[in-house]
Amino acid sequence: MTRAPSTCRFMRFFTVLVACLGTTVAASNQPDKPHVVDSGAFAIFVNGQRAGVETFHIEQGPGFSTATSEFKATIGEKAVQKAELQITAAGDLQRYEWRELSPGKAHILVEPSDQFILEHVVPNPPARPVDQPFLLPPATMILDDYFFSHREILLWRYLAVACAGNLQKCQPGRTSFGILIPSQHVPEMATLEYGGAEKVQTSAGEHSYSRFTLKVGDDPEWALYMDENFKLVRIVIASAKTEVVRE
Repeated sequence: MTRAPSTCRFMRFFTVLVACLGTTVAASNQPDKPHVVDSGAFAIFVNGQRAGVETFHIEQGPGFSTATSEFKATIGEKAVQKAELQITAAGDLQRYEWRELSPGKAHILVEPSDQFILEHVVPNPPARPVDQPFLLPPATMILDDYFFSHREILLWRYLAVACAGNLQKCQPGRTSFGILIPSQHVPEMATLEYGGAEKVQTSAGEHSYSRFTLKVGDDPEWALYMDENFKLVRIVIASAKTEVVRE
């Protein structure tokens, strides 16, 4: 099996990864200033037609890391959704907030509470709010619909767990994670498996990426592609004729 990418830059990518790898964040002149981990946009194509875009920004702070995202559909009802995910330095869920701005006005807030993860759901006003508790640990990953940056964060967690702190000689196998899909109000199991290097033809030429297979519950498999800088660059959902590409 082809080895996974190996570079010390990966260890600075996310506080939870630093913790899992048993290292510390490199010293800086401004230790309390948030560090941008990744930002950009994922364009979504269905049957070759542009269907939407997710813009995202992920930064690491001294106490927790934050991922903010906005999804806009470009066909149909042209839905607009926003999400903000906060993860503690230990890798646990601190807070997740999701808002539907169009065509509805729904709102979801997810926070750990004692032995539960509590989902507070406010459907389209004036519908009555609903609290949904899940018997899940704080380490549960958020993997919401339409936010592909959440898949990138899951990939980073996977590499930290599967490589056991030794990226130089890593050959990660299949690993399972407990996840929550807030917009569906459903907990699930996700599995990730490294498939080796694969050459992909792009508009800029042929590139070699690390390929991973993501499976969530009974859903069809997704193929995830990561570049040498540990950034998610492409997702292929063959069964849905869908492709997600970093812009």
